[in-house]
Amino acid sequence: MCDFLLLAQATNEAGSDAVEVAKTAAPGLPGWVMILMILAIVILPFVLGQLIERALKLKDVAFRIGLVLFAITLGLAPFATRIAGGGSWKDAIRLGIDLAGGTNMVFQVDHEGAEVAEKTVDSELMNRMVGAIIRRINPSGTEEVTVRAVGQDRIEVIVPGADSDKVARTKKAITNLGQLEFAVLANEEDHGNIIEMADATDQSEIRDSNGKLIAAWKRVGTKAARDGGKPERKEVGTNDLVKWRDVETPDGETVREFLVVYDPDPAKRITGRLLKRASQTTSQSGPVVGFTFNTTGGQLFRRLTTKYQPRTGAGYKTRLAVLLNDEIHSAPTINAIIGAQGIIEGQFSQRELDELINVLNAGALEVPLIEEPVSEFTVSPLLGIDVQEKGKLAIISAAVAVFVFMLLYYWVAGAIADVCLLVNLILVMGTMSFIDATFTLPGLAGLVLTIGMAVDANVLIFERIREEQAKGSSLRMSIQNGFSRALTTIVDANVTTLITAVVLYMIGTDQVRGFAVTLFIGIVMSMFSALYLGRLIFDIMERKRWITEVKMASIIGKTDWNFISKTSFALSTSALLILIGMASFFTRGEDNLDIDFRGGSMVTFSFKDEPSVDEVRGVLTKTFEEKFGSDISLEQLKAEQEDGSESVLFRLRTTEQDTDAVAQAINEGFAGSPHELVRQHLEIGELMAIPANSESESGESESSEEPPAPSSTTTNPFAGGHEAQLTFTEEISTESVAADVADQIAALPGENGGSKYDETETLVAAASTVEPNNPTAKGTSFSLTVSPVVSEADLKQALEIFESKLSGEPAFQEVNRFDSAVAGETQIDALLALFFSLIAIVAYIWFRFQRITFGLAAVAALVHDVLCVLGLVALASYLSGNPIGSIFMLEDFKINLPMIAAFLTVVGYSLNDTIVVFDRIREVRGKNPALTTDMVNLSLNQTLSRTLLTSLTTFIVVFILYVIGGEGIHGFAFCLLLGVIVGTYSSIYIASPVLLWLMNRGTAAAK
Repeated sequence: MCDFLLLAQATNEAGSDAVEVAKTAAPGLPGWVMILMILAIVILPFVLGQLIERALKLKDVAFRIGLVLFAITLGLAPFATRIAGGGSWKDAIRLGIDLAGGTNMVFQVDHEGAEVAEKTVDSELMNRMVGAIIRRINPSGTEEVTVRAVGQDRIEVIVPGADSDKVARTKKAITNLGQLEFAVLANEEDHGNIIEMADATDQSEIRDSNGKLIAAWKRVGTKAARDGGKPERKEVGTNDLVKWRDVETPDGETVREFLVVYDPDPAKRITGRLLKRASQTTSQSGPVVGFTFNTTGGQLFRRLTTKYQPRTGAGYKTRLAVLLNDEIHSAPTINAIIGAQGIIEGQFSQRELDELINVLNAGALEVPLIEEPVSEFTVSPLLGIDVQEKGKLAIISAAVAVFVFMLLYYWVAGAIADVCLLVNLILVMGTMSFIDATFTLPGLAGLVLTIGMAVDANVLIFERIREEQAKGSSLRMSIQNGFSRALTTIVDANVTTLITAVVLYMIGTDQVRGFAVTLFIGIVMSMFSALYLGRLIFDIMERKRWITEVKMASIIGKTDWNFISKTSFALSTSALLILIGMASFFTRGEDNLDIDFRGGSMVTFSFKDEPSVDEVRGVLTKTFEEKFGSDISLEQLKAEQEDGSESVLFRLRTTEQDTDAVAQAINEGFAGSPHELVRQHLEIGELMAIPANSESESGESESSEEPPAPSSTTTNPFAGGHEAQLTFTEEISTESVAADVADQIAALPGENGGSKYDETETLVAAASTVEPNNPTAKGTSFSLTVSPVVSEADLKQALEIFESKLSGEPAFQEVNRFDSAVAGETQIDALLALFFSLIAIVAYIWFRFQRITFGLAAVAALVHDVLCVLGLVALASYLSGNPIGSIFMLEDFKINLPMIAAFLTVVGYSLNDTIVVFDRIREVRGKNPALTTDMVNLSLNQTLSRTLLTSLTTFIVVFILYVIGGEGIHGFAFCLLLGVIVGTYSSIYIASPVLLWLMNRGTAAAK
């Protein structure tokens, strides 16, 4: 029961926007119609159940029928509401960026904010920022978003198939600093000295004699705008004791500020870092944010509220300031001592509440990001139309093949299984739609694989029914015993996989958590459809005498093979295979990994005409394979221009780290192509001397209540230098202009053969003539200023070289490096999740089978399977390109995120297969304290039919996906194909012999 409660928790977190989905599912429907639909979903299935029971003239089936209809109705609800709202049922399925494209945004660190926070922007900080953003926008792991560091101070976010509202919410979630802090409002009774200090200075921060912050003026935060209007300030009440003031902002808005008192010791301040968890709860004012502190936070909060608790006869109560992102969102009175739990009130809308909870749980950003992205593009689907069509054809063909196979092999029982599989598909798709999960092409293929693996429960039941009928039992007893005896095996096999899913979800990365949610949903739905719905249909058909015997085909009859006698040969073969595979894997090194894990270079470019994505991909794939032997990823980017027209660009990603070599390869690739790259040309204006006594003025505007700060002058570091106007034919960034000129100056040779100038990046500055104060602005006209350290002659020479080098070269809008989509720390977290899931498996199997040896043997088979598949993937890459590789359709497979999902699927499949065999061994062994070779052989022979049939149905699915699925799922299907073969082999020749050895170690081999 605990696992099903965890499923509720997981799907609740994964579907945090479920209410929003319900509201937007059918926007054209009135509220009362939606209420009627909900009532119909809840009531109508059970009414139909009663009517069907009467029509069938049966008893005690109305509720069972109603429950099944209710489940089906829930599964169809997300699709029905879209149709009712005038849309298409397809709108309920959110496709990934590989199938539907999405939005690509690049955000830059606010360096001024980083300086204020006294943080150094380095790779470690950027990796932590990436982790915080992932937790904010993809808490469940089902969104299929990509977040990675780009360059030194930027973060790229790719959101699949996102509309404008979704993009806006994502931007807000990304840039929201998420800083939560609790302090107190200054009042005359407790903080008279601090108030006097605040009145005596015009500074916004008040510090003590040691320079420590003890108070600061903080303004009141805003609440959500209504009807598209301007956001309004929240209401924070005042009294005669609380210190406050009204100030006017530069845009003329009057804002109320309160004096907030802080503890001089930063370690004793109560911030969001001390939060254990935030969630939605309710108070008298409506929905609020409930929070729980960790141990340290609870102690500090108790200390604060104890210090300011109401005092008898005082006549006032201290106000607690709740600050979010340095603004006061509420200021409740402290009425009692508070420990580890509390609430945050602040007149939040439901959407603000959800976003705030996600942000608080994800943690604050260490440094702020500039709110507006540096770039924002609409991305076309990553997979070409041809690849998509191949994948979809393979998926449909594989699903049909499973249905046909079950029907032909099990006849009437097969038809019942097909009904169960169809209901299972509806329930899984409906649940995934409800939690707003994203479907990629490998994800859809995995869904079909779920159908193939869901057959396992039906096969177990049917083979048990076959055994009962062979014993001469009546049809009713055969059905009853078949289901009851298969129940234990099915539950054990699936619960171990459920435990794996729970552990992966609780401590895994976002990619692993997404897989865990899908796995959990698939298993629970398949158990419901096979055990509950399948039993219901059998009972009705038997009681109505529509069937008198369950007839089935039989490929494998009764066998009496000695599997254990082949143990030595099997173990030797496995050891040799693992040895060769691991040698291949470690020899290849980083070449085993795809861009997802390695990062690389990214270059953005455009054409004078408009070639298709497939044409561009074809040219670049050939070029990069010949020059670097590496794969590429290509995105088509679209952005709306100011005049309303649409610009089309292409962004190439490759694992090659040399950005200059990548840019050169693109240029060479299209040298003889009918599609001409847009090329850059530069015009340099006259060099002008900057007066030696040039000064720059700087001043800081204060609020209108304070007198203007006196103007101060600082010496211009470029005084005495030179300036020039640079005009480009194509748009370029300010940073690129300054960096390129600095590079040319750095390349000038000195007397000793080294560089003539050091730290050239400090000697050059560039500013857009349109947005001179925006250091990241893009444009075609720039003002270049150079330090007097650089002589006029050297500057001319550097600019001439720059002009000649740039003239006629492709106009690359961006040349940069990007990090792995899975950071090193994240990879470690994923491995830890797998490790702890293995421990959980051992513990459960130990509990169920009363011997730890069963768990250890199962894990031995899992490790064997993963190592075999991993090694064979590396070995296949070596064999690709020769006749053997061509025959078996092998490629230079690279491990990417879909393949990681395939590896996890292999673990689940192998575990399921092994538990079925172990369950039969336990049954055959009975109360016998020993385990003999004969017992193991008998168990393997009895389960052989089930093992091969389940493997066959799953093999059919993955074989079709592999052969005709195309490049979009080829590597994914290859892993699964190997996993089915190796998993079937290991349950017979690895897990069972290891179990036999463990239970008889130290004694003579039992016979």
